[in-house]
Amino acid sequence: MNIAVGADHGGYSLKDAVMDEVKKQGHTVIDCGAKLYDATDDYPDFARAVGLKVQSGEAERGIVVCGSGVGAAIAATKMVGVRACLCHDTYSARQGVEHDNMNVLALGARIIGDELARELVRAFVNAKFNTDPRFQRRLDKVLKIEKDKS
Repeated sequence: MNIAVGADHGGYSLKDAVMDEVKKQGHTVIDCGAKLYDATDDYPDFARAVGLKVQSGEAERGIVVCGSGVGAAIAATKMVGVRACLCHDTYSARQGVEHDNMNVLALGARIIGDELARELVRAFVNAKFNTDPRFQRRLDKVLKIEKDKS
């Protein structure tokens, strides 16, 4: 699976651990930046870059990292077809995919460390959407909300 990863200055310290774990799990990383630390960069730029890769199908999933993870999650969810969620526990990272077809994981580098980030990446990338009719029905309702923009 191709997984797009992006981080602003607040998430930059966690980005290498995230990308390393994605690779260890046998997936391909698409690096959406930041390539260098820049204290003046902005999380929406990296959330958008990751979201565009997911929208285009170049990446099946994405991971965005900022200081808290909140801003990156908010920005990413503004994009059509992107279902991002901030997860700092493995249950949510796994269940978000299994029940809600989450396709972008948001992390906060100022909240969690490398080891928990690696566990979250494993839970996220190894989870599969459960196509049980109740989960598909709920996803269809979410997609309708997105389509209606209401």
